[in-house]
Amino acid sequence: MKKLVPVKSIYAFIAVAETGSMTEAASLLFVSHSAISQAIKSLEQQINKPLFQRVGRRVVLNEDGKRYYRKVAPALEQIIDATAEAAHVANENRITLNMVNSLAMHWWIPRVPSIQAFSPMLDIRISTLTGAFNLDSEGVDIALVHGVPDEWQNFHCEKLGSDDLVLVCSPSLLENLSVTQAHTINPNTDLSISSTTSSHDTANTNLVAELKTLLQSQPIIGVVNNRRKHDWQVWCDNYGFELPNFHSHLTFNVSIQAVQAATRSLGILVTHRLFVKDDISLGSLVELGEPVVNPHQDFYFVCSKNKLKQESVLKLRSWLQNEFAQPEPNFNVKQH
Repeated sequence: MKKLVPVKSIYAFIAVAETGSMTEAASLLFVSHSAISQAIKSLEQQINKPLFQRVGRRVVLNEDGKRYYRKVAPALEQIIDATAEAAHVANENRITLNMVNSLAMHWWIPRVPSIQAFSPMLDIRISTLTGAFNLDSEGVDIALVHGVPDEWQNFHCEKLGSDDLVLVCSPSLLENLSVTQAHTINPNTDLSISSTTSSHDTANTNLVAELKTLLQSQPIIGVVNNRRKHDWQVWCDNYGFELPNFHSHLTFNVSIQAVQAATRSLGILVTHRLFVKDDISLGSLVELGEPVVNPHQDFYFVCSKNKLKQESVLKLRSWLQNEFAQPEPNFNVKQH
């Protein structure tokens, strides 16, 4: 094996050759004058010949030094370029993806294995800024927006999917109803979404009646921030119900807290289907009745227009498009 040349000696040699001064070379490389002197001395001992000569107060290459510089300098330049290129590729695969916290918690995290399998090289960092903001100034590459396109007119914005509102509660809450409120709630009525697929008007009428009774008899969980405060109203308007009163200690500022309260059997909640999709599929929540299309918000892919030239951004967009194009499963199908 060939004897290795310390890279720091090569850096010192080229710095002194190009500046003509060990002091300036030391300043350029952020090391001491003695460190430069020792590096040059070590290199000259290894090749067994001097490389510099002193002319006045300057240090200049001698003939051997000039020949060595002509070969070494381009090689070091190649090393620097190769390192920069490798670092650029690594940074190209790093993406900062922004989404609201509820979406990150309940939708993104369960799908991390999917995106890893789809593109193992992508390095995705999640941020959870809310509202409209400037992606570039916040260091965000892509925003998975739950909102309206008007807020993103200066960016590339494309719709990924519609937003559905659903009524949910924990399965244990429904089980308790059959024991404690059998006189008001028919325990044989299937309140899950599967029951709405019936073609019989009577079944749908019974369902609406049972849902109305449920709203009147159970605690109501609400979210009151500006982007969620109309959720219950939209859902109730679709069914022709009056807006119920939120219960004490069950009004929250963010959806993630409200969803947690629902899974703990504290009451019933209207929320966005994508926020609870996996909770429903895992059985920790039950979806009641039909989903209601939310006219105020949809899901959008947003990025700066120049980001569409970046391969990693295009890969993530393709994955997101595929995820939102998946058909919705029919949750909570119950056999009687």
